[in-house]
Amino acid sequence: MPGLLINIDVPDLAKAEHFYTAALDLTVGRRFDDDIVELLGSDVPIYLIRKPAGSAIGPGGDDFRRYNRHWTPVHPDFSVTGLDTAIARAVAAGAVQEGETLDLAYGRQAMFADPFGNGFCLIEFNAQGYDALLS
Repeated sequence: MPGLLINIDVPDLAKAEHFYTAALDLTVGRRFDDDIVELLGSDVPIYLIRKPAGSAIGPGGDDFRRYNRHWTPVHPDFSVTGLDTAIARAVAAGAVQEGETLDLAYGRQAMFADPFGNGFCLIEFNAQGYDALLS
C-alpha cells in the first residue's frame, strides 16, 4: 500500500508555517533548505513548499501558480473535536470561513480558504461518522 503525505504550495513559507501551526496546532518537524517545512501532528505529514506566484505548475507550462482564492478538486479535510473552537482558532490565525457551518448526517463541517487561497475543511464527526450515509 502506498504511503500518503500532503504537499501545500505557498508563496511565503514563514507566513504559512505560522498559519498552519496556529490554526491547526501542528508542529514543525524537519526543515529542508529554505523551501520546505514538514508539519507533524496530523495522520500524515504535511509539507509546506515555497513556490513563487507565477511559477509554472508543471512541465509544459500551460498553467501558473496563483494565490488568490482558487478551486482544486483535491483539498485536505481536518477531523477535529470541538468544531466551534477549531473554527475560532483557524479564523484567528488568518483563515477565511466560506459559507455557514453545516449540520450534516455525519457531523458538522466548515469550509475555509487559507491565507494563500488553498481550500480546506474542518469536520467534527458524530458517533456514526460517514457510516450515517449508508443508512
